[in-house]
Amino acid sequence: MVDVEKFRILLVAERDRKLSLLPSLRDDISSANAARQNSNVDDEHDPEGATIAFELSQAAALLRQSTATLGQVESALARTADGSYGYCEICGEPIVEARLEARPWTAFCIDHASGKTGHGV
Repeated sequence: MVDVEKFRILLVAERDRKLSLLPSLRDDISSANAARQNSNVDDEHDPEGATIAFELSQAAALLRQSTATLGQVESALARTADGSYGYCEICGEPIVEARLEARPWTAFCIDHASGKTGHGV
């Protein structure tokens, strides 16, 4: 049996970290969009470094990833409240603690996260 409170604390910290990161990522996207609209530079052939398009793409990807992880964290927090935290949503078997330590928001055992069938680790 895992120490649910320990993982709840980790999940709250991760949720807070993601929530504090999202506004910065949105600002980065807004800034890159503004730079793109206000610039007549040939962005794709600028030898000075990363292009505006690359920066925009990178910030958008980070925003998508952070938003997705935030959703997973919120779901995991709900599972800590309803007693289902630490059990695979597919097979109902306990998720090994090492996996929860690596990804506290996971909802699946290793077998089901990787698409394998069966139980165990």
